[in-house]
Amino acid sequence: MTNTVNKIMPTAKPFSLSSSRSLNTQAYRFFGWVLPPIFGLFLLVVIWALIAEHTPELPGPIKTWVSAVELFSDPFYDHGINDKGVGWNILASLQRVGLGFGLAALIGIPLGFIIGRFEFVARMTAPVISLLRPVSPLAWLPIGLLVFKAANPAAIWVIFISAVWPMIINTAVGVSKVPQDYMNVAKVLNLSEWKIVTKILFPFVLPYMMTGVRLSIGVAWLVIVAAEMLTGGVGIGFWVWDEWNNLNVEHIIIAIFIVGIVGLLLELMLTQIAKRFSYE
Repeated sequence: MTNTVNKIMPTAKPFSLSSSRSLNTQAYRFFGWVLPPIFGLFLLVVIWALIAEHTPELPGPIKTWVSAVELFSDPFYDHGINDKGVGWNILASLQRVGLGFGLAALIGIPLGFIIGRFEFVARMTAPVISLLRPVSPLAWLPIGLLVFKAANPAAIWVIFISAVWPMIINTAVGVSKVPQDYMNVAKVLNLSEWKIVTKILFPFVLPYMMTGVRLSIGVAWLVIVAAEMLTGGVGIGFWVWDEWNNLNVEHIIIAIFIVGIVGLLLELMLTQIAKRFSYE
């Protein structure tokens, strides 16, 4: 009878020392990954609270948190053109960034391929890019207002002219670094230019191109806030300026966190897209 029970209910395996070490290693890696950013954010809040303690005009973390809860309890209210919820302002800014960034990608990436592929074009465009790229983005705003006669297309123009350079430069650098052996094989096989671009250049250049895209989206989101402060209308930049005019500093601090979080999410999204389409 005892033998039968032993066959039906096998004895449990003892917890090995190697399993314990594996769990300890996993726990160490987990806490090593989680604790540093938590500690960094905690340190930021502590410094903020200390500064607010000695600066009565600056609201502290608790007061700002209460204001944020109230603000996001109804983010999509609409009381007219100059009184919209923060949600509408974020969406308006994202729409402008999407249009300007999309135009920059449509023009900048193909232009980068052409510059990297043909030496004559690269030498021709080098002085133009070197001259225009360092210009401050907001210096282009008056030109946009002069040409388009309206604030919204002028803001989109500023985003476009700011975001196009990283795409052009990174794509062109990627094309120029394609090994010559690849191009020799293309010559031997008598591949068309379209085949060269799609089968050889694009897979090799994709990491460089995505780096340019990530840099461009960061620049675009950075520029739109400053542009909207000057052009007005609906948008997170205009909302910050309007809250400053109303001396509502809590909302300005909340807007800073909103801008940072949205920018981080945009970069993470592009990073995941880059991993999804990686040819490595």
